[in-house]
Amino acid sequence: MKEAMNHEIILGRQKTALLVIDVQEKIYKAVRKHEKMLDKILKLINGANTLEVPIYFTEQYPKGLGETIQPIKEKIEDKAVEKFTFSCSGAGNLFLNFAEKGIKQVIVCGIEAHVCVQQTVLDLIANGFQVNVPLDAISSRNKIDFKAAVQRMSNHGAEIMTVEAILFELMGNCKIKEFKTVSSIIK
Repeated sequence: MKEAMNHEIILGRQKTALLVIDVQEKIYKAVRKHEKMLDKILKLINGANTLEVPIYFTEQYPKGLGETIQPIKEKIEDKAVEKFTFSCSGAGNLFLNFAEKGIKQVIVCGIEAHVCVQQTVLDLIANGFQVNVPLDAISSRNKIDFKAAVQRMSNHGAEIMTVEAILFELMGNCKIKEFKTVSSIIK
């Protein structure tokens, strides 16, 4: 019989956070398939709220790009972390906050895939975090930018997944009390 496998790569609720990047008024409608992306981000947020996974969200230069769109903002209790750098490494003490709270895995979604999402993912990996990117909850204005970003993030160690796979992984099994609620969110 084989030795038990190391399951550190499997997402764990106690060591994971969700980071929603820059889904703001002036850029949201410019990205491809924005309504589908929003649906998936909301499923992630609802699932994270149900499973008590901490949620963070950022806004890139909100004075110029507007605030986070209302459907997302109304589901997250905390305030947006304002930033002027493309990577969220420049969003105050966000990465330090993750480390202090014992967060080792970060689920990253939002826009744009080839700019703020990609740079954040690469910086998180460089800082020792495991990063999971739900392919169906990120977007860019152009398909080629999206595809190149996904390839680069994957090449550097990001786990490319889907929202459904992430939520099932966070649950771990069907006997948890939140299973029915999260299953209904996924459907």
